[in-house]
Amino acid sequence: MFTFPFEKLEVHRLALDFADMIYDLTDEFPRDEKYGMVSQVRRSGASVAANIAEGSARISLKEQARYSEIAYGSLAETFSYFLAAQRRNYISGEQLDSFRPLIFKLSSKLNALRKSQIKRHDKKNNQDPHLLKEEAVSYDLLKNLPGLTF
Repeated sequence: MFTFPFEKLEVHRLALDFADMIYDLTDEFPRDEKYGMVSQVRRSGASVAANIAEGSARISLKEQARYSEIAYGSLAETFSYFLAAQRRNYISGEQLDSFRPLIFKLSSKLNALRKSQIKRHDKKNNQDPHLLKEEAVSYDLLKNLPGLTF
């Protein structure tokens, strides 16, 4: 059976677990928050996995890294909603704390994925013979040119 590349990433599987946990948690929120905080936190939580998937479909490693950044932003947004939910007594401190290890693990893995994408992008660009590269000019050479003052 064919699988997409993002399906093989542990960070994507963790992000899906995270989204499942959010849906379970928000089932307990007040009914009047259904179209408010419940909708927002579910969308931002699901967005973590969705951005990992969308980024993996990009050809450019730089673009892939950008989607990893967006996924990280969605993770932070979701946690901010959790903090607000705790302040409103929609969730307990224990429920909030139960998410912290997974959020920390996800953020670490998203950062590692982004760093890998950037590193591969930089390595690829340094090896590309079609890129125009300027030679570095030494400061000592510049300061001896007539008419230039530093």
